Amino acid sequence: MKKHIRLNAFSMNCVGHQAPGLWAHPRDESWRYKEADYWVSLARILERGKFDGLFLADVLGVYDVFNGSHDSALAQAVQVPVNDPLLLVPLLAQATEHLGFGVTCALTYEHPYPFARRMSTLDHLTQGRVGWNIVTSYLDSAARNMGLTAQMAHDDRYAVAEEYLEVCYKLWEGSWEDDAVLRDRQQRLFTDPRKVHGIAHQGEFYNVPGIHLCEPSPQRTPVLYQAGASARGKAFAGKHAECVFVSGPSQSIIKSYVDDIRAAAVSEGRDGADILIFLMFTAVTAPTQAEAERKYAEYREYVSSDGALTLMSGWTGVDLGAYQPDEVVRHVETEAGRSALESFTKADPTRAWTVREVANWVGIGGRGPVAVGTPQQVADSLEDWVAATGIDGFNLTYVVAHETFADFVDLVVPELQRRGVYKRDYRAGTLREKLFERGSRLHGSHTGAGYRWRGPRI
Repeated sequence: MKKHIRLNAFSMNCVGHQAPGLWAHPRDESWRYKEADYWVSLARILERGKFDGLFLADVLGVYDVFNGSHDSALAQAVQVPVNDPLLLVPLLAQATEHLGFGVTCALTYEHPYPFARRMSTLDHLTQGRVGWNIVTSYLDSAARNMGLTAQMAHDDRYAVAEEYLEVCYKLWEGSWEDDAVLRDRQQRLFTDPRKVHGIAHQGEFYNVPGIHLCEPSPQRTPVLYQAGASARGKAFAGKHAECVFVSGPSQSIIKSYVDDIRAAAVSEGRDGADILIFLMFTAVTAPTQAEAERKYAEYREYVSSDGALTLMSGWTGVDLGAYQPDEVVRHVETEAGRSALESFTKADPTRAWTVREVANWVGIGGRGPVAVGTPQQVADSLEDWVAATGIDGFNLTYVVAHETFADFVDLVVPELQRRGVYKRDYRAGTLREKLFERGSRLHGSHTGAGYRWRGPRI
């Protein structure tokens, strides 16, 4: 039996996303991001294409590293203006039946106690179709607007994240016993108080003595996504992630990420195959190769080079505006997203990238590869990436909203189905059941499962 490819759509509650400048394309509709119908239309396209989920990115700051200013970000709509992604989820869950929702939430600036309630609420409202993309934030601008002078050091953010997850696991998995809620009208007893427990958490960063405010949701813990590919990020993924989002410009780089992440999972007593790994990928397709190439060339006319460098400068913490266009990008250690810079400067010693080349690459599809061609050619490329790197699927970006996703659903999905590498229908159940073809709860080998209620702690 052939390995099935998993698919998420990668988007953000903003104008454009991974194709800076394409908001100006006459067929692009991302300027309608403020309208409910824009998102409902997207969700229905994705569900028609049997996508596993809609993966929603987010940032809490503005990209102001390029030329030391946020002017380029504002002028080119580089992930600003940006609205809250969580508020989209109930709307889209109401409009669909199966589509999952992976939502990016930065843990650095929100206490785990109210956050755990927010995610449980979404899990209830979606009947178990929600996931959390765990991020620690990477923008100094976000830290400054949260009252800090700068963001915490890279590895220190992961130390906070470890305890943050511990608090969340205690709340989601251990506070309420499975049979705590009785709803016994005769005895006028809704919840058995003896079966709801304070978590008594006292740690370095958080003190949370009390109970979780929500009764157990369908998944209890949302499906856990993670995207850090630094050494510290991969170790964190091996312990906590169920799905990992990776990006990079070559198969050798991605394969090294995949191998490291699966090895990290094994070192935590898990099966490496228990983590589904998704690669950021962009597909430009049409019925013929000539049509696809014309479409791609048309798209490239709208790319903003400054917008691309604004994105990359924000991701890496390195002001690429200080370089000449043909100057080679060198590695600089920063407290921003380390893997973003390493994928261009350290991961492939045979390749030196100039600033111009980085801008050209990032201009469509961000840091991920782009396939241009017929449905058959795109399907060949997807299968090749899976075979060469060991990934499980793709986080597909768009160039023009919603044209890119509609093209993929109408043209590429039938070809993948014909080849037997993509599902023809959804499985029943929660997002976790659909992804892993087992129960709604965290797998027993996952570290979070160790926080389930097993009687009084002595």
